[in-house]
Parts: sequence; structure tokens; C-alpha cells
Amino acid sequence: MANPIPRNPAASRAANQRGAARLAAVQALYQMDVGLQTLEETLAQFSAVHLKREIEGEEYLPADADFFRQIVSGVIKAQLEVDPAVDAALQDGWPMVRIDATLRAILRAGAFELLRRQDIPARVVITEYVDVAKAFFEDDAWRMVNGVLDAIARKAGRDEPLR
Repeated sequence: MANPIPRNPAASRAANQRGAARLAAVQALYQMDVGLQTLEETLAQFSAVHLKREIEGEEYLPADADFFRQIVSGVIKAQLEVDPAVDAALQDGWPMVRIDATLRAILRAGAFELLRRQDIPARVVITEYVDVAKAFFEDDAWRMVNGVLDAIARKAGRDEPLR
């Protein structure tokens, strides 16, 4: 199964190595969800091919491979916590299974970081995944990502003051 390609490569190209890892993690989670690949198969494939690459002629920064593995493995290991948190933050009548597979991957990765990576400020996590959503979608899907991740952060007690 092919990975989703960001519609705006220039938007994600300027990201730092952790941002590149987040983008790759979303693609890997999408592939696991849609292509039904195992964690081991996906990590091996992305480590070998996708973490240092060019898409449609656009060069990308190399991703932080360790951070990439932490996100993908973390989402899978914490899925019984992550998925209900996302479901609870979605509007009534819109369970996770009804949303686009790429959006589902973005929300899962963001929720994992908000719930399990207290060392990363919530506003950084939310901003990074909003940027990932903007790289994949032309519409205002990023607004949904922002709202859902903000709700998860607040429920988890991560509503840090903006400086």
C-alpha cells in the first residue's frame, strides 16, 4: 500500500528532524492502518527507504530515526489509551473509524505525544501536527487536528499557558 504523499512538500521540507520524524510516523501509521502491515515490517521499511528521501523531486531533511520509532511504537503500544482519547475529543457522531485514514494517523500520533511525552510542550506537539495536517490537506482539516489535540491536552492536564 502506498503512503500518502504530502500535497505541499515545501511546507514539510523546512521542518526540523523531529518534524520530519513526525511526518514519516504519520505515513507509517497510515500504512499500518490501511495496508495492515506489522510494526516490525513498517519500521524496517521506513528505516531502509523512507527516513532519508526525496518525494516528487523535493528533498526532505533526514528524520530523527529514534524519535520516529518512539512515535510509531508508542502509538501501537498505547493504542488502548490513545484511540479512546481521540474518540472522546471528536464531535459526537464522528468516531475515529469515520474519519480519513491520514487524519486518523495524525490524531493518533499527536495524542500519543500529548499523553505519553510530558517532556515535549503540548503547544509544540499541537503546532507540529497542525503543520503535518496542512502538508496533507488543502482544506481546513488542520482546524480539526488543532481542536481535537487541544481537547486531549486539556483533558490530560497539559493546558500550558502561552508565552
